[in-house]
Amino acid sequence: MTAHALPQSKRRRKPRGVWLSLAFILGFGAVAAGLITFISYVLWPSWPAKPVARDAPAVPITVAGVLFEVPPAAIRAAMQRQPGAHDRIDLVFLWPSLKPPAAVGEAAASAVDMRNNAGRAPRTADRIFVTIADLGNVLAPAERLRSIYPRYFAALATAGPDGLAVLPFRAGTPYDGEDLIYVAENPEQFFARCTRPAGTVPGTCIHERSMEAAEITLRFPREWLQHWRTVAAGFDRLVALLHPANESRRQKANDR
Repeated sequence: MTAHALPQSKRRRKPRGVWLSLAFILGFGAVAAGLITFISYVLWPSWPAKPVARDAPAVPITVAGVLFEVPPAAIRAAMQRQPGAHDRIDLVFLWPSLKPPAAVGEAAASAVDMRNNAGRAPRTADRIFVTIADLGNVLAPAERLRSIYPRYFAALATAGPDGLAVLPFRAGTPYDGEDLIYVAENPEQFFARCTRPAGTVPGTCIHERSMEAAEITLRFPREWLQHWRTVAAGFDRLVALLHPANESRRQKANDR
């Protein structure tokens, strides 16, 4: 029997549907793999740039598209100590010099020196804490003063120091335990929301200002309101230092 006489085995042909399913699975897998790679690339945390040295000159930082000149030593978080765009920055300044505080090691040495020479260590009450953030959808501070805060007042205002008025907020409101303190004759000249002293815990205040799309929040001890005119003038100087372009425009407008 010759070889060509051997019976030929019949090949079974796979239905077309099987090949289409296999092609769909392979194609879907390729798309999914590409999508996962793209998402991983976008979301994978990048290694942060090296923070600017504390003793470096002021660095340009933008918040909500507003340019600020910020001394690195005033920036509280090292990861924020970089030029460029930020969602927010947290700062601290000494009062009344408006200078950034010393580094931790320098502060410890300064505390020892002060105890030896003046009998007391530096107080955190001698500092202003500043936050600059995107105003977002929140109303500007002056608008809140006119349209939001009056909804929550508990009583009539009482007289405060040096021409200020004090209005308590009602209990159970978003501002429970706080007072609105403002210049009685011109509230928009200066106003602040302040917590009330409780036992050994002193009251603290926040004074807010809007600058284009950014909001500047300054936190300070309530006891400073005894000299609120000096405090308000100091805040003006501090904002001018952080945003010199705005101060330049204001001076040009006054010269016209």
